[in-house]
Amino acid sequence: MRTSKFLVLFALSLTCSVLQAADANIAVAANFIGPMEKIAPEFERATGHKLVVAYGTVGKFYAQVKNGAPFDVLVSADDETPIRLEKDGLAIPESRFTYAIGKLVLWSAKAGVVDDKGDVLKRGDFLHIAVANPKLAVYGAAAVEVMKKLGVYERLEPRFVLGENISQAYQFAATGNAELGFIALSQIYKDGQYAIGSHWMVPPSLYPQIRQDAVLLTRGKGNSAAEALLTYLKSDAAKKVIRAHGYEL
Repeated sequence: MRTSKFLVLFALSLTCSVLQAADANIAVAANFIGPMEKIAPEFERATGHKLVVAYGTVGKFYAQVKNGAPFDVLVSADDETPIRLEKDGLAIPESRFTYAIGKLVLWSAKAGVVDDKGDVLKRGDFLHIAVANPKLAVYGAAAVEVMKKLGVYERLEPRFVLGENISQAYQFAATGNAELGFIALSQIYKDGQYAIGSHWMVPPSLYPQIRQDAVLLTRGKGNSAAEALLTYLKSDAAKKVIRAHGYEL
């Protein structure tokens, strides 16, 4: 009798756990791939929820959400896109917060190509430079702003190798399809170590601050997994990962 009661209680506890766990579809800016690949499994272990994560540019995500894409949360590369979605009635205003401040870096996979002052841009002794599509990608737009302020944009534009997103821009530079490229610091920095090659940390005065906001989309309202993820991104555990990839908080 006791055994049967125990089995009934055990079955009920499993049923409750299943009912409490949920799935959420998350749209994540491509510059945040490294941190999210660490955060997502830690979140799932801690909560029992499951995440289906898609990476891309905020420009494309905005269009997809407008067209009914089944995303519950947007982890954006800017603060403007979440605000636009709020105005469109597609995001929950009170849920939005800044989870990171992004940094732009000019990087080459080869040592000695990029100097620590970025003078390589003025010398122009290279054939190709990787840039994320500025019409879709926040970091690409920031890179264009830097080149315009330095007075080299018109001369360098014909040498652009445009990536659909910052991840593709990084791949162009990493594989040598472009000698150097503007990328997110998080792509070459982790736990105090930079990737091999050479880089220039672009001064923040040369581009608008990259405030990266996360927001609950209207489709995700009431989804316990989606709401829990936003809470988790504010936790010390998540902040530790975010800082380790070079972001400011």
